[in-house]
Amino acid sequence: MRQLTYLVATSLDGRIAAPDGDVTAFPTDGDHVDALVREHPDTIPAFAHAALGAQATGAEFDTVLMGWSTYAAGFAVTRDPYPHARQVVFSRRRAPDDAAPGVEVTAEDPVAVVRRLKQEPGTGIWLCGGGRLAGALADEVDRLVLKINPVLLSDGVPLLAGPATTRRFVHETTTTHDSGVVVATYRRDRVG
Repeated sequence: MRQLTYLVATSLDGRIAAPDGDVTAFPTDGDHVDALVREHPDTIPAFAHAALGAQATGAEFDTVLMGWSTYAAGFAVTRDPYPHARQVVFSRRRAPDDAAPGVEVTAEDPVAVVRRLKQEPGTGIWLCGGGRLAGALADEVDRLVLKINPVLLSDGVPLLAGPATTRRFVHETTTTHDSGVVVATYRRDRVG
């Protein structure tokens, strides 16, 4: 069965963006970017491939899930950020016509969509963001990859928005980069 991975940048205080969705407080250069390109090239938007020397293959992720705000954050550059993957955007207010051709916009229950996707053939499913979508899918997340940035935002979009419940994960790896970014990977504890 395919796995859902929530791979996301976060602040030290668990915010994935400022209140207005701004992520410019997170460092965009440094050795952590090189590691991201090397280890997770499928998460690099197509417009940045040449500049970063990335090449998405779909070997890790062939499907990307986004809330509308996460998807719309890149509109100044593109409406088709991950053409190398199946892109599913969740929105109750937007129509499929609001997105680029090939980008699926759905108002369907995210849990139902993810459960169906997990049963389909393919590689991994990447939950790109945002916080509300992640909160809705918290029970479906099999793996967390947190890019913890050395900044406090104090307010903004939470890593997981929604009702407080406990979910246990098991630590896999932690990598500390010279840039100050720490990448911590966890897998879902299906026993505890």
